[in-house]
Amino acid sequence: MPEPHHATDPFDWSALLALIHRAFAGMEGRIDPPSSLYRLTAEGLAGKAREGEVWVIGSPPLACVVLTPEADALHLGKLAVDPGAQGQGHGRALVALAEARGRAQGKPALRLQARVELVENHLFFQRLGFREVARTAHPGYDRPTSITFLKPL
Repeated sequence: MPEPHHATDPFDWSALLALIHRAFAGMEGRIDPPSSLYRLTAEGLAGKAREGEVWVIGSPPLACVVLTPEADALHLGKLAVDPGAQGQGHGRALVALAEARGRAQGKPALRLQARVELVENHLFFQRLGFREVARTAHPGYDRPTSITFLKPL
């Protein structure tokens, strides 16, 4: 398996955005409200790399994760694996990398959010040691739409 590499400018952010779209396509019609993915642009991904870290496996990209430092945790976002590359350990490798980066930054935990409907994602993260710590609703919703997971480091 290729090793993760840190994506910085110059980088083909459009190819990375296309990977995320492919990986998240299965959410279409399953989650409500629709994913913020549809507001994400290649320029927005470049901005996330400047504000935090973007890590990628493969060239062209097969998997990625966006890491954003928070006051009390490292936020793990947009973990995406190309559908044709799923089940090969890329997601687990990127979570392990996030753990190492969080420790290097002195963060006590990793935090992520997953949509309530995506039960298979919950199981994946729980198998890696994450636990549910909160349920929240998007603006305008009277029911939980997201679950916050935390993994102590």
